[in-house]
Amino acid sequence: MGGCFSKPKPVEVKIEVVIPEKERSKEEMSPNGKASPLIYKVNGTARHYHLEEHPIASNPYHNPKDVVEASVCHVKDLENGQMREVDLGCGKALLIKESGEFHAVGHKCPHYGAPLVKGVLAKGRVRCPWHGACFNIGTGDIEDFPGLDSLPRFQVKIEKDKVYIRASKQALQTQRRTKMMAKCISLSNYNLSSTNVLIIGAGAAGLVCAETLRQEGFSDRIVMCTMDRHLPYDRPKLSKSMDSHPEQIALRPREFFRSYDIEVLTETQVAAVDIKNKIAVFKDGFKMEYNKLLIATGNTPKALSCKGKEVENVFNIRTPEDANRVVKLATSKNVVIVGASFLGMEVAAYLAERAHSVSLVELEEVPFKKFFGERVGRAVMKMFESNRVKFYMQTEVSELREQEGKLKEVVLKSGKVLRADVCVVGVGAVPATGFLKQSGINIDSKGFIVVNKMMQTNIPGVFAAGDAVMFPLALRNNKKVNVPHWQMAHMHGRIAALNMLAHGIEISTVPYLWTAMFGKSIRYAGHGEGFDDVVIQGDLDELKFVAFYTKSDEVVAVASMNYDPIVSKVAEVLAAGRTIRKRDVETGDMSWLTGKGS
Repeated sequence: MGGCFSKPKPVEVKIEVVIPEKERSKEEMSPNGKASPLIYKVNGTARHYHLEEHPIASNPYHNPKDVVEASVCHVKDLENGQMREVDLGCGKALLIKESGEFHAVGHKCPHYGAPLVKGVLAKGRVRCPWHGACFNIGTGDIEDFPGLDSLPRFQVKIEKDKVYIRASKQALQTQRRTKMMAKCISLSNYNLSSTNVLIIGAGAAGLVCAETLRQEGFSDRIVMCTMDRHLPYDRPKLSKSMDSHPEQIALRPREFFRSYDIEVLTETQVAAVDIKNKIAVFKDGFKMEYNKLLIATGNTPKALSCKGKEVENVFNIRTPEDANRVVKLATSKNVVIVGASFLGMEVAAYLAERAHSVSLVELEEVPFKKFFGERVGRAVMKMFESNRVKFYMQTEVSELREQEGKLKEVVLKSGKVLRADVCVVGVGAVPATGFLKQSGINIDSKGFIVVNKMMQTNIPGVFAAGDAVMFPLALRNNKKVNVPHWQMAHMHGRIAALNMLAHGIEISTVPYLWTAMFGKSIRYAGHGEGFDDVVIQGDLDELKFVAFYTKSDEVVAVASMNYDPIVSKVAEVLAAGRTIRKRDVETGDMSWLTGKGS
């Protein structure tokens, strides 16, 4: 079972828990040293699953030919709080010393391969310098996102004042580890139209929820459904790497879903939810009962409302096919992008070298003004202009003109007429929650699903996650916010899964996002909504700076360009619950980053 198909079929049951051998010693042994059963609750009933009995191997590496051991340094070479990338001959590891103990894990972030030695070490975890993912240095487990996989962990021993690492050659090569998961080989007590967990939406939130359930030992049926035709994929790449094919940006291969029995119904749309009877009604009339429900439907892009909006070659970038089609049509042609949003700006940057011309139309005076502030926005705008992108600011589109049904010109309210062979619209999005209006689930006036710190809605057993929710942000005194970004969707999915299993875990992560344009990245952490000042250190003209966003006397967010790992450092300070004062960042003295601040 599992994988991608149209409708599930009822089959007989057999349960298996898949646990790597090296984990069994931890998982199998009860206090008396004998093998104990794993116990999971399914539909409220405890079921016991015995792992097959066999001697516990003291050596966690089963294939001697796959093991390498090497002396990597002297014990005095590293001080507490230091990290070093070390070479074992057939691959590298990250050696860490904290509180007098050495640890060794993979040296690359499994997300996009960032060198973790350039990241931030704090309180038992290392944070990626690029996108903020966090890993436990003792276990290698991922603790904050983005990304799905953990780091491999390697054995460390000290002999005659030398530090030795013993590692799997394969792990040194892959630099990633998928957590152990429960597995349901076949399904029982279910017919065609019932599931224990139903996940509406197959983005980051939905996938992380499903994986977390399996990682926590949940061994009943999980069904994900999506309007998309593809299995879950890396959506940020649609605007950052537009010619990527679906299989290139898949978050997991098809075999993964089969192996762990995460069923994915593609090209299916839920039209309504009956919360009283716990039934999801699909657009085609099919009905599915559920025990627990996650709504992770994300956003729907806004369309233009001007005259001629129906002409051909006008796109919202929603799917890999959209992105691929735009690249093909734009090559050596004239492109108009409407909206200086993250999507609009990333698309403009990607197409600048490929298109004959790129014009960007925006209602505001400066790109990103509300998010990054005017000064940073102007610096970014200057970078775009030096790369042949033409801006038409403080205006909007009044008409799209066609020739033989295809786009020919974009007419602006200012009167300017732009030649256009293709138009990309990036003017924002609205929550994809229209199907919930009569459900009884609490939706606010803008269409966002309101949840608590455990990602629970007002309806027992119904959770929501991702771009379509308003949730309490601990960083801003539990103010209800919407954070429509990739990292946060991952964390929402994890928290929802843990609370489906009644773990009582509250969300407390620091928002972290990035944008990539012309080979440069802006990294951002915190929540700067409503900032009243921006303190900038560095040089905006050289695009090497850090910007601190303040509200009253407090730093609420930070952005940087060519200033790594400052954003990850600030994220760790905020994650520790420390307040950064405006005066701390105005002087240029960064000592507060090492624990001397408020």
